[in-house]
Amino acid sequence: MRKFTVVCLALAFSTAGVFSATVDTLNVFSEKMNKKIKVVVIKPQTYGGEKTFPVLYLLHGYGGRYDNWLTKVPHIKELSDQYEMMIVCPDGSIGSWYLDSPEDQASQYETFISKELVENVDKNYKTVPSREGRAITGLSMGGHGGLYLGFRNQYIFGACGSMSGGVDIRPFPNKWDISKRIGTQREYPERWEKNTVMGLLHLLTPDALKIIIDCGTEDFFFDVNERLHNELLYRNIPHDYITRPGGHNWGYWSNAVKYQVLFFNEYFRSRQ
Repeated sequence: MRKFTVVCLALAFSTAGVFSATVDTLNVFSEKMNKKIKVVVIKPQTYGGEKTFPVLYLLHGYGGRYDNWLTKVPHIKELSDQYEMMIVCPDGSIGSWYLDSPEDQASQYETFISKELVENVDKNYKTVPSREGRAITGLSMGGHGGLYLGFRNQYIFGACGSMSGGVDIRPFPNKWDISKRIGTQREYPERWEKNTVMGLLHLLTPDALKIIIDCGTEDFFFDVNERLHNELLYRNIPHDYITRPGGHNWGYWSNAVKYQVLFFNEYFRSRQ
């Protein structure tokens, strides 16, 4: 019995050591907002030496925080190891929608993520410091952020995605603090047009940006994702589009992120 116990323990420790990504928790200062913002940086097991690594910026949803992905979906560390990429999870506040708010100077998250954070990560880590080495995606509000920041900052990110994303905010004028960020839809309809992913499709040209979109068929954002998919088809914009049974929850996102990381890995490898 003792021999069996020792063997089992040895196997458990061996299995636990297979994936050994390391996690840094940072306080990154934003000059734009004059405050420090929490950020998680996951480095793969092979990090070190002279090798440089691509970076996936992974965004949380409304009401979330910087460590949500790490605590709710711990296997993202295994994905970092498996595909040899860094994963960076910034805090996006409770309801920033990852845009530069014209209403709230303390909520300037497009500038923070696409400029200040990217510059900080490239300065302090062994990254591939070009759009060919960067991708961005997220869930829900972060899905909006992934596509919004990707579409508007194509010189920074070469690939972008969304999981269960709020890709069209216009049908939800009273939800999720959006009006606190850009004003009410009644007073500022033009802001709602230019700050929704659906209003940014004119920025896209075929094959300039790699895009992946994923949404469950029972999700309350399913209809707007379907509409985005069809509009991209109409405009001849290549993209991967995944739907399957599922709702707006961590069970769905835990599965969805596997496909997204695979997609971005293929993009990174194609640009080496």
